[in-house]
Amino acid sequence: MNRINSLFESKDKNILSVYFTAGFPKLEDTLPTLKCLQANGVDLVEVGVPFSDPMADGIVIQNSSHVALKNGMSIRKLFEQLTAVRVEIHIPLILMGYLNPIMQFGFENFCKECHRVGVDGMIIPDLPMADFLAEYKEIAERYGLEFIFLITPETSEDRIHEIDSHTNGFIYMVSSAATTGTQTSFDNKVDYFNRINSMNLKNPRLVGFGISNKSTRDMVNRYSSGAIIGSAFIKALEETQDVEKGVKLLLENLEK
Repeated sequence: MNRINSLFESKDKNILSVYFTAGFPKLEDTLPTLKCLQANGVDLVEVGVPFSDPMADGIVIQNSSHVALKNGMSIRKLFEQLTAVRVEIHIPLILMGYLNPIMQFGFENFCKECHRVGVDGMIIPDLPMADFLAEYKEIAERYGLEFIFLITPETSEDRIHEIDSHTNGFIYMVSSAATTGTQTSFDNKVDYFNRINSMNLKNPRLVGFGISNKSTRDMVNRYSSGAIIGSAFIKALEETQDVEKGVKLLLENLEK
């Protein structure tokens, strides 16, 4: 069974997923970051493939991508770093990247390398669903990879049901139509969260974009299976320039 499915079978509430940009703040920080996140109880990790024009990401993650690219990070380098990752890392891993560099690398090559190193799934925000179903789904399934779709408050119910029917991992529930970044409160999201929960979807949901403190994390935990943290962790790494200190700062901030 895919590790993503195993996670949701064993834990259906209060899941903590953390995103970081590969190669940030230093080129060789990928494995140390994974080890530290796992050691501190993180359930699931999204490893971001840096890209020069990440359209779904706010300024914090954009800047981390810029630094990572300057450091020399690439898809090929990332797979080299992940070659022996499953010797020590047992939590699910997802690669999050944009279509342009993945297509340059070759979509099937990308999936093949994901399978080789033990990646469990992928998120490609700018890959249209129709194109995925027509051209890429069979390839991803051949290599045992779950494809994670995003929904927003503006996504129609028909599209959400379609996404649910073609998903076998979890649905990434974006908290707003804005880019990534931190927010202080999610009180205005209750109607959205209730609407999605009333649809009786077969897949669990994790909520991302804007979660940075105890209030926002507790809110999404009440209405979904858990939270995805991205910008708040990148900020902590930016502030500390140290993986262990960055993870510690993130977890401290999530209790405030």
